[in-house]
Amino acid sequence: MIKFNVPPFTGKEFDYMKQAVENEKICGDGEFTKKCSAWIEKKTETAKCLLTTSCTHATELAALIAQIQPGDEVIMPAYTFVSTADAFVLRGAKAVFVDIRPDTMNMDETLIEAAITEKTKAIVPVHYAGVACEMDTIMAIARKHNLMVIEDAAQGIMSTYKGKPLGTIGDFGCYSFHETKNYSMGEGGALLIRDPKYIEDAEIYREKGTNRSKFFRGQIDKYTWQNFGSSYLPSDMNAAYLWAQLELADQINDARLHIWNQYAEQLQPLKERGLLELPTIPEGCVHNAHMFYIKAKDITERTALINFLKENDILTVFHYIPLHTAPAGLKYGRFCGEDKYTTKESERLTRLPLYYGLKDEQVSYITSKIKEFYHV
Repeated sequence: MIKFNVPPFTGKEFDYMKQAVENEKICGDGEFTKKCSAWIEKKTETAKCLLTTSCTHATELAALIAQIQPGDEVIMPAYTFVSTADAFVLRGAKAVFVDIRPDTMNMDETLIEAAITEKTKAIVPVHYAGVACEMDTIMAIARKHNLMVIEDAAQGIMSTYKGKPLGTIGDFGCYSFHETKNYSMGEGGALLIRDPKYIEDAEIYREKGTNRSKFFRGQIDKYTWQNFGSSYLPSDMNAAYLWAQLELADQINDARLHIWNQYAEQLQPLKERGLLELPTIPEGCVHNAHMFYIKAKDITERTALINFLKENDILTVFHYIPLHTAPAGLKYGRFCGEDKYTTKESERLTRLPLYYGLKDEQVSYITSKIKEFYHV
């Protein structure tokens, strides 16, 4: 059986976790947490990276720093994971969903301005599959209307838009290190902060509402409760697991790109015959091979394809049920404009296995079975 996902593993993870235990500091912000944060700051050239317990929590932190309040509206795509909306709904805001582009499955930047009202506080572009949204347009709209931009770059580490790392273009960026992501700590994430003026607030929210971070840096002689907050710090053992992969980040990225390119090359004949659609990478975007998906004709064909591949020991999955059609989406959000592509395109998409360690012969077997399904 070819699994859909296998969490990345380099071989150094257990050694580093053991080292974290021997350091006698396995709580948050230990040696490995600092190494991972420094690596991300250097790689992305962002002002500050704070490792978190999940990308969900990174997005919640961003919502707190952005001062999202009850009654505010936040614009985002409906084709995304629930965490994108949850972070703002928890603050009492309404999620305002706009349609997606069928080429990238990202939010259609040309529809954002029509969704803005006097209640709008932020725009949340989601970089689906590690392929960037049209950020120049989004940032121009945000500046024009004095809105915050919080990038959901859960799938976007190592990807860039016109040379800029995803997660560093907006006011805040959120990464995921879940076991399904390119680099993993089991559960985990990171908040990227572009403007240093937000760092102190972020540290306070992240440290249960205290200025404990400044205390540990020796900047103050005692720490106290400054504001409300929570505990968003991951264990240093989780960070130790992640550090083993960040050390080999380029190697892992290259391996994933090789797999992605193999899929694209081997399935190109089916695209040329109009039997299925393959991912589109717009000019100026460098992606990280987070996923490879194909689009069938419709949901009936997709269901048949997934079942056929399962019968041949290949596990594939479809992705998000659009949030605006879910019970919570109906309660906490609204769709602005026409759902021209969100539902239709989501019902066509199938994700193929893609993980560090997937072999060339496995990719060839998968593509051969897809061709067999389409009688090619």
